Amino acid sequence: MGKISLEGMEFFAKHGVYEQERVIGNRYRVDVEVEASLWQAALSDKVEDTIDYGKIYHIVEKEIYKPAHLLEHLAGNILNHLFLQIVEIEKAQVSVYKYNAPIGGLCTWAKVTLSKSRSEK
Repeated sequence: MGKISLEGMEFFAKHGVYEQERVIGNRYRVDVEVEASLWQAALSDKVEDTIDYGKIYHIVEKEIYKPAHLLEHLAGNILNHLFLQIVEIEKAQVSVYKYNAPIGGLCTWAKVTLSKSRSEK
């Protein structure tokens, strides 16, 4: 097994419990880590033997722009689509960060992390 991570992907999207958040929008960061068998790629040095990093990015990009109230929902949608579209993934973890969360005080971001393995339904 090996791990591939894409860290610090940033997007501007419109999510939140409050209507104003969904109108104004905010910055979001997403980190993804996937686990899969990477030994064939390690031996062959061929891109077709690994997971395409660009495909991971495009799944995140597509899901981040679908409106949601909760970061948990965003992270869950990203995880589900990673498993649906990339069959080689055995385990994955997704963290979604919301900059300047509306909590009534200073906070760089709110963060939700979900993980899942292929054996989980």
